[in-house]
Amino acid sequence: ATACVLASRGANLMLVDVNREGLVERRGIVAAFGTRVETCHADVSRSDDVRGYVEATSKAFGRIDGLFNNAGIDGKVASIEQFEEEEFDRIIAVNLKGIFLGLRHVIPVMLAQGGGAIVNTGSIASERGLGGACAYNATKHGVVGLTRTAAADVAARGVRVNAVLPGVIDTPLLEGMLHTMFNGDVALGKRTLGKIAPQERIGLPREVGEVVAFLLSDAASFVNGAAWAMDGGALCTIRH
Repeated sequence: ATACVLASRGANLMLVDVNREGLVERRGIVAAFGTRVETCHADVSRSDDVRGYVEATSKAFGRIDGLFNNAGIDGKVASIEQFEEEEFDRIIAVNLKGIFLGLRHVIPVMLAQGGGAIVNTGSIASERGLGGACAYNATKHGVVGLTRTAAADVAARGVRVNAVLPGVIDTPLLEGMLHTMFNGDVALGKRTLGKIAPQERIGLPREVGEVVAFLLSDAASFVNGAAWAMDGGALCTIRH
């Protein structure tokens, strides 16, 4: 959805994912907006893969003006004393190390070309405890820490780094979680979780994309090291 928003504003894009089939499908959808769209298959938890997608993007377009550091997984739901170490490591590798590797390999390109903008994906779980999701919760807290540290490191050299903190958003990942949490009644899960926000609904992927597009654009030229909540007001209230 964010790729479509960016393409509608004229951005040329490199789509990166571990899912080859999904890349082919999404490329066709995004390319319909008339901009240049390339794809790169990569596992963000592997440094060589991340280096590969950065090099492929530089080769294809000559520069990298923006990075949406967005890959993530949810993982199993279990209390911390029952949480498996292997599962913890798996989630950390994608959700936190993947963000670090994106920063590590893209920032040198942006510094060399004189600037750029990066948006990392956190969560409302970046600001609150989330029972049953110790690894996910830890990674999303870590994303904000990495964002602030990276901004402190490179802001004076022309690179902006910010984070978005989506609330409950209507995605396939959410539907998978709700199927487990609500015994297959995904619609009930959406209605129930929507009530945590004063707006009393869940968010749309496009609404995330609009904020990401703003943060990547020159219109956000003095926004740096920020963590923007997009949650219908959930974090700023005490509700349900």
